[in-house]
Amino acid sequence: MRLPLPPNPLKRGEARVPNWLGAPIKALGPGSVSSVLKVVLDVAYILLWLITGVLLLLVIAAIFIPLDNVNITVSGDSGGKQLPLTRTLLLFGLGAATAYFGGFMLILRSLRRIIRTLTMGDPFQPDNVRRLRQIGLILAVVTGGVWVAQGFVAKRLAPGVMDPQGFGELLTPIFSVLIVFVLAEVFREGARLRRESELTI
Repeated sequence: MRLPLPPNPLKRGEARVPNWLGAPIKALGPGSVSSVLKVVLDVAYILLWLITGVLLLLVIAAIFIPLDNVNITVSGDSGGKQLPLTRTLLLFGLGAATAYFGGFMLILRSLRRIIRTLTMGDPFQPDNVRRLRQIGLILAVVTGGVWVAQGFVAKRLAPGVMDPQGFGELLTPIFSVLIVFVLAEVFREGARLRRESELTI
């Protein structure tokens, strides 16, 4: 003889995380932790958008501003080195910073859309699989770009002052990229199971 199961207080698409101070906190849906996280990501996205826009304007301005007798000091663990600020060096630095912040702005754009589906209580959507793959790809490109740029500066612009990144320093970013791609596969499987359950019903 089977006893009837108690009714499930959670609606479809809702999840709760334990709150040791009182009642459980909703993880999905309106008024949940996901809603708070979406607000934080919205603010961060706007800030990154503004920073990227300002840097892009500086790149355009750097093409025209005069750079006569302007020097910069590159500092490192072994001291500092004074270099003449050439237009190529200025454009390289501003361009690298613009690409860096622009890459993270694109990551936040996809992440905001994923969080939006969490607040709707429906995270296993096929679009989220594509968004997670985009995040992993952009993160890999940004990580590789930073590694190449720092190596170029260390060897060509400030040899003996800055040390290039070693392969050991890439382990954490590579691990992060792999985790994002694994999460994309988890979401793809979740979307497939949801679609099969809907067809069965």
